[in-house]
Amino acid sequence: MSQRKPYPSDLSDARWALIEPKLTAWRKARLDRRPTGKPAKVELRDVSNAILYVNRTGIPWKYLPHDFPNHGTVYAYCAAWRDEGIFAQLNYDLTGLARVKEGRNPEPTASVIDTQSVKTSTNVPLSSQGTDAAKKIVGRKRGILTDTIGLVLAVTVTAASLSENALGIQLLNQVKKTYPSISKSWVDTGFKNAVIEHGASLGIDVEVVHRKSDVRSFHVVKRRWVVERSLGWIMLRRRLARDYETLPASSEAMIHIASIDNLAKRITDESTPTWRGTY
Repeated sequence: MSQRKPYPSDLSDARWALIEPKLTAWRKARLDRRPTGKPAKVELRDVSNAILYVNRTGIPWKYLPHDFPNHGTVYAYCAAWRDEGIFAQLNYDLTGLARVKEGRNPEPTASVIDTQSVKTSTNVPLSSQGTDAAKKIVGRKRGILTDTIGLVLAVTVTAASLSENALGIQLLNQVKKTYPSISKSWVDTGFKNAVIEHGASLGIDVEVVHRKSDVRSFHVVKRRWVVERSLGWIMLRRRLARDYETLPASSEAMIHIASIDNLAKRITDESTPTWRGTY
């Protein structure tokens, strides 16, 4: 890593050690395919720190501070890791480690699903937006599926006009492919019979969790609070407070990046105050 004063979003040595092998293997495979075989000029750790900086602060790519690699270079790496599934794979690998650290099996058997509609910025194509009539939001809808401790297992981003059922089906398909061990999922009342029936066809028992009808004020709803907390974690990243991405795939990648950072901190027992100044 280049010698500079670290930002709070930078990776510590311990967290970098968790993701470095995957990124190094990716770079080696790409260099092997290069006709010239010339090594890249930027450090992968600097690129990773720049991506985390954008994710945490919400700035446009071209506003990256000058002590990071060129913003075009950083975006090119981010797009390549998005398209080649590197972010999704890192999320998968770290989820297993985080679950083991919690004394659980690395392969989860139960999950929780929820959606979130968010407004979009002016650069987002109208073709990928829609209106969530229930929440009166014009923009996109995020669907996430977590395990029972809130770790993200599957992500999808669509136009906000798409129904919860459509997102739920996409998430169930995605998680069953990645985690065949999943056999149970809890959802809120926005999900209907279509999701329950599709879950049954995949071998997943989908249960709708209702609010307590006799309680009018806020109360914790069984199982659902876990995924709602995960959505809260996501919203702490300013890049995710609104959808700024031209492509829905980039929005999904930004959620994976936030999850990767959270997982790495969870595995290493770090928070910003405990590792700052350790370089």
